[in-house]
Amino acid sequence: MKTFIIGISGVTNGGKTTLAKNLQKHLPNCSIICQDDFFKPESEIETDKNGFLQYDVLEALNMEKMMSAISSWKENARCSVVSTDWESAEEIAILIIEGFLLFNYNTRVYEPPDSPGYFDGHVWPMYLKHRQEMQDITWEVVYLDGTKSKEDLFLQVYEDLIQQLAKQKCLQLTA
Repeated sequence: MKTFIIGISGVTNGGKTTLAKNLQKHLPNCSIICQDDFFKPESEIETDKNGFLQYDVLEALNMEKMMSAISSWKENARCSVVSTDWESAEEIAILIIEGFLLFNYNTRVYEPPDSPGYFDGHVWPMYLKHRQEMQDITWEVVYLDGTKSKEDLFLQVYEDLIQQLAKQKCLQLTA
């Protein structure tokens, strides 16, 4: 059995969960692990000099618990055959991990709005810090344009995933 793990990250309230759930609807044997499910209790979250709880830092998350959930998924992934060519079919399970690393500063608008100064004083600097850390890692990362519509982003990611699965011979594409 093969596993395929996808990471989705971006700005807080930028549509990561929406994209992940939409992909899950269209991909067989797909599970999601959301980083937001692993925040520490509020009493353990530090507050900055402006009184804002510091949720946009890794220290606000129980990463050991999240990594344990990922390991558990890898050990117990449920899957079924994914192919239209049954002679070469392989079993595959897909995991989407979505989290809070940030991008798309200029067009970020949502309700309710941030407290004055929060985004500029905390969220954006944390984004720049984490993005630089990601750029220093040798993983293949695809950056999405957050100004595109949800539908366009979904289609781009879905088509990329189908191509990757086909390359790995996990999915047989037919015309």
